[in-house]
Amino acid sequence: MISKKYAPIILLSTSLMAAIPAHADSSSTSKVGDVLAFAIPAAAYGSTYYMDDKEGRQQFYYSFATNVAATQVLKSVIDKERPNGRDEKSFPSGHTSMAFQGASFIHKRYGLEYSIPAYIGAGFVAYSRVEADEHDVTDVLAGAALGVASSMYLTKSYYDDQLHIATNLAPDYYGLSVHYNF
Repeated sequence: MISKKYAPIILLSTSLMAAIPAHADSSSTSKVGDVLAFAIPAAAYGSTYYMDDKEGRQQFYYSFATNVAATQVLKSVIDKERPNGRDEKSFPSGHTSMAFQGASFIHKRYGLEYSIPAYIGAGFVAYSRVEADEHDVTDVLAGAALGVASSMYLTKSYYDDQLHIATNLAPDYYGLSVHYNF
């Protein structure tokens, strides 16, 4: 029997294998990016069922909802025009933030070694959004940062938390503290 600790990598690899051949020609970079933007968080969510991890599932809900809400609020407040001129909802990239949220959830909850394929897929999503002329590099970097921050801040490790992130908010000071145990 396969150990449960390999669940995230198995789920993500399976979803990637299912998604990529369906859109394999070179003209469909955008379609593959679209599929991965949803497959990566779906694999992260599915891993909580495979691991029978109810606490992780709850953390995924909070992280995912926070990420989506923050992304949509920023899109409506900032009104940055897309490079293709289609609308003014360019900043930050929602596809990229969802993909990186899923990848960083796997990273924080189950370990870096299981999240590497998800990060590669999330990087491809970011690339595909720039390539499709939907976003510029600033948009996808902001989306990636937002996705990573939501999972790193709202998710605890399944094993032992080595990364601690805390905010310090005061009327005249905003700070972020990051501590990592090696």
